[in-house]
Amino acid sequence: MDFNAKIIEEFRAGGGRVGGPFEGGRLLLLTTVGARSGAPHTTPLGYLPDGVGRVLVIASAGGSPKHPDWFRNLVANPRVTVESDAFTYEADAVVLTGAERDRAFARAAGADPGWARHEAAAGRRLPVVALVQAAAGPPGGPASPSAMLVAVHDAFRRELELIRREVAATGAGATGAGAGVGAQLRVNCLTLCQGLGHHHAGEDQLMFPSLEGRRPGLGPALDGLRDDHAAIAELLDELRRVLDGGDPAALLDEVDRLTAALLGHLDREEERLVPLLDEMGL
Repeated sequence: MDFNAKIIEEFRAGGGRVGGPFEGGRLLLLTTVGARSGAPHTTPLGYLPDGVGRVLVIASAGGSPKHPDWFRNLVANPRVTVESDAFTYEADAVVLTGAERDRAFARAAGADPGWARHEAAAGRRLPVVALVQAAAGPPGGPASPSAMLVAVHDAFRRELELIRREVAATGAGATGAGAGVGAQLRVNCLTLCQGLGHHHAGEDQLMFPSLEGRRPGLGPALDGLRDDHAAIAELLDELRRVLDGGDPAALLDEVDRLTAALLGHLDREEERLVPLLDEMGL
């Protein structure tokens, strides 16, 4: 419990970043309602991307023969709270069954054989749970628009860093016939593409027109950011095409191209918009 409390404190203080054994991994905080006590319980958990608005967690309990408390809690009370990066949202916990569960677990074990070892040690079929964001729209986060913008950007930076590392590791281990892009890595990349597409569409359709209405002179600067969005969309399309080919070396090249373009764009957008948003009191 003390170990978890320290991770939770570090997670919340660092906007989702922690050190120690979880450093460089995907981590969220899951708050469930006690099945018997009715009290909230928060647990740090590793997760797997599974599309925008949905992530997967696995009830491994480190290979224990018993299901973890958090799993028993969400079976009794499926509405949970998720903290991810600097964001918090309500989610519905859905325990996957049948072929859907098996496909998800196979993806997880293919990306990290530790899951299969935990299942063998536990002597039980490890449950896979989808956490589905309950409400449409962006999750709760920093109060000011400028801080929210930076938090969203930081989440993309972090995910891109993780994907780049995963792709590089896949390429280094891709030897012999049949080596290729793993199923979970493919989902990670496609989820990033989908998330970036939604984010940029929201800026193009809502945020930028609103800013132009308040400050007509911003047109040229915003047009430059829109051009960035179009260039990144082309890179995302190429990334999807390379994913279909299943060549880790080609995928790493595309991820590197996307990384360079996206990091430059995020920096430019923050340089131009953060002071403006603060000045306008938005």
